[in-house]
Amino acid sequence: MKDYAGARKPELLELPRVDDRITFVYVEHAKINRQDSAITVTDSRGVARVPAAMVSVLMLGPGTEITHRAMELIGDTGTSVIWVGERGVRLYAHGRALTRSSRLLERQAKLVSNRLSRLAVARKMYQLRFPNEDVSNLTMQQLRGREGARIRRVYREYSKRFGVKWARREYDPSDFESGSLINQALSAANVALYGLVYSVITAIGLAPGLGFIHTSHELSFVYDIADLYKAATSILVAFEVASQTGPEEDIGRKVRLKMRDAFVDGRIIKAIVKDTQYLLDVDDEPADEEKVDIIHLWDDKSELVKYGVNYSKFN
Repeated sequence: MKDYAGARKPELLELPRVDDRITFVYVEHAKINRQDSAITVTDSRGVARVPAAMVSVLMLGPGTEITHRAMELIGDTGTSVIWVGERGVRLYAHGRALTRSSRLLERQAKLVSNRLSRLAVARKMYQLRFPNEDVSNLTMQQLRGREGARIRRVYREYSKRFGVKWARREYDPSDFESGSLINQALSAANVALYGLVYSVITAIGLAPGLGFIHTSHELSFVYDIADLYKAATSILVAFEVASQTGPEEDIGRKVRLKMRDAFVDGRIIKAIVKDTQYLLDVDDEPADEEKVDIIHLWDDKSELVKYGVNYSKFN
């Protein structure tokens, strides 16, 4: 068999942890290829090299072409890939994650499958938004009411602070331009946040669709986690950028750049990892079996037995 040219596939332990990576890179109207351990982005302005292992999520917008070799590298380095609409507004599809263990996924599934444990996690999510209040005895209906009032208050405060007129959240996912400037900014900012949250939770081995507050959607858990940070990131950035942007400017691009800065300045990746571990009550450090490829077989008596053994001789 002919040897492959280029860098070898890295071992899992050689890859940067998810909280050590930069947040996201958005690409549109360009061709993505591979050169050694970097992906190359070629457009009308020239060629840029991006170290794939240092990126949490690669957002591919309209007019983007990507080669098989580039996707091979992205898969090897555990970089999440999402395909988005124009200006990063809609999420169409996504790629694989970094982790090779199902430990956290099993924990998430166990908690979400029991009504009492699911309620406990949901309350913890709301408690993070109301740190000075005790919400342990509130019903989900009461918690939703509190959250709705909080978000309305946030909109009013930012509207007054940045001098941006605010009426209500109103947008058409299929027509970005139809929304007001502030609603366009909010849409672009929220998608950037969703993309980052998706990349982090999948990288640490969790299911985007198993939500505790949101449900019935493939990104329910993404929305659960993203809601913890909207007030301090996407809503804040949207109002700030809208106050500085004219109707002829590309507000989507300006929002994405500002969101990237906000993610870095606010150390959002580390916060997502820490808060998610707190919500699911899991250890900060990964277990030894998560650092290498290990697979077991389930057993109704011993729970786990060795994989790769022919058990016919034991019958």
